[in-house]
Amino acid sequence: MTSLKQFRACVCVALLIAAASWSHAQEPAADLILVNGKIVTVDDRFAIAQAVAVKGERIVAVGKNQEVAKLAGPATRRLDLRGKTVIPGLIDNHAHFIRAAEHWHQEMRLDAITSRKQAVKMLGERVRAARPGDWIVTLGGWSEEQFTDEPRGFPLEELDRVAPNNPVVLQAVYNHSYLNTAALKAAKIDENTPDPRGGRIERDASGKPTGIVRDAGGVAFVAAKVPLPDKEKWIENTRKLVADLNAMGLTAWLDAGGRGMSAEHYEPYKYLAERGELNARAFWTTIRQPGTPEEVNRVLAEIPQQKPFQGNDTFDNVGWGESVYAPVTTQLLRVESNTKPEDMAQMRRLALALAERGLYVNSHVEMSAAIDAFLNEYEAINKERPIKGLRWSFSHLDQINEAQLERMKRLGMSAQIHSRPLIQGALMHKVHGDKAWEMPPFRRVQDSGIHWGLGSDATAVTTSNPFYTLWLAVTGKMIGGAKVNRQTITREEALIAHTRSNARFLFREADLGSIQRGKYADMLVLDRDYLAVPADSIKDLKPLMTIVGGKIVYDAKKP
Repeated sequence: MTSLKQFRACVCVALLIAAASWSHAQEPAADLILVNGKIVTVDDRFAIAQAVAVKGERIVAVGKNQEVAKLAGPATRRLDLRGKTVIPGLIDNHAHFIRAAEHWHQEMRLDAITSRKQAVKMLGERVRAARPGDWIVTLGGWSEEQFTDEPRGFPLEELDRVAPNNPVVLQAVYNHSYLNTAALKAAKIDENTPDPRGGRIERDASGKPTGIVRDAGGVAFVAAKVPLPDKEKWIENTRKLVADLNAMGLTAWLDAGGRGMSAEHYEPYKYLAERGELNARAFWTTIRQPGTPEEVNRVLAEIPQQKPFQGNDTFDNVGWGESVYAPVTTQLLRVESNTKPEDMAQMRRLALALAERGLYVNSHVEMSAAIDAFLNEYEAINKERPIKGLRWSFSHLDQINEAQLERMKRLGMSAQIHSRPLIQGALMHKVHGDKAWEMPPFRRVQDSGIHWGLGSDATAVTTSNPFYTLWLAVTGKMIGGAKVNRQTITREEALIAHTRSNARFLFREADLGSIQRGKYADMLVLDRDYLAVPADSIKDLKPLMTIVGGKIVYDAKKP
């Protein structure tokens, strides 16, 4: 009897092996195989593999060299990684890249520039390459505090000397803009120009503009004066912007809209996505920002018509955000928050309508008092129309505490945490004092168990480079090297937060965020090992290759 059982067991094992072999033989050959690498999968086990195979847009195998190599066919492209590290494509959970394309051909980015002298040199080079009358702009992404040689701005006389014939606008964060005389003339800003709403035109004793326009309203007023490109240039800008993001290691993001957004801003992305030419995944939320009860009424009439998820896996609307009602939108560099009952009531009207429509909602909220006020309204809405399954989230949350995190968890909410201290860290300490050491509280959020992810809020209020975001979360340092945050996390925790965790904000956790069979082949081949380089070197990591959907969209070896 025992012999019969053993015989049957042997037959079963043999059949299983034969079936597995037959199944393996039936696997179509891979299009691309990467071998001899350190594949950091960022799956649930944070497993490390040697090789990965791609067929079409998706990963078909991850494992040891020998196993994966069996999927090669005559036409398979094989890349020998020679020990290089591969990580999933980095995902930004909150950025403003769609808007940024409008002026990308005019932008001179100062992201991560730590020398004012170098910034002036860059401006001179741009002027020499430009035609007279061409605008040269830097619409945020830097602050004077990141310069380690001279932490100061750019006076009118200096800009006029460097750029006498080109309008120049150098916008510091979202705080103020420096303009030269050519820009003041082109923008028609003179002694008779009234201050814009929410902004201030700085003037000298005689009433003439000094070249500095202050505050968020002033910054937006100036940016709106920069000429928009024609349709073809806008599409070209979009291609170039996405190529720049690919070179930084970004393969997907959730876009929060922003100042001056219109349907025109989304068209180039839609155009490229429909043709299979958009080399990153751009998901976005509808932004309206009503500022009065009358404007709320108009938006309420629009909400029932909202139909997200009508796009594709490259370009799609996923919900609503980030400023639900403009008067209750908080600001990082202000201690106080507007929580007036009448304004919160308008926000609640909108949020309730969004809940009734079953839409995902993201809200921009930062300080403790505002977080409490928003949670009070959300908890009331939840009793009327449960929101737990809608994946609602808060952005920024710079002063969130443990009790508030628990309240968010009970509502099924998630947290989007951002790298704004990279350029605003010193300013945050001036405004908030010792509280700034825990703004944002990376460690507290990580330890709370809430679903959360890392993002930038680029391009105006921080740098776009995701490796700088990872560096801040791990070291607590701002650009220039000053320590500004003590709520640091491990590099493994940071990587999970910038990949797998962020996929959920895109409603694509089954497709993105880790290197696993069945997911899209969005991956980076790095110049050095993210898990082994000194912590201070994380910001300097660069992709040698960026792959999106199995397609090599950036290769450092190619011009």
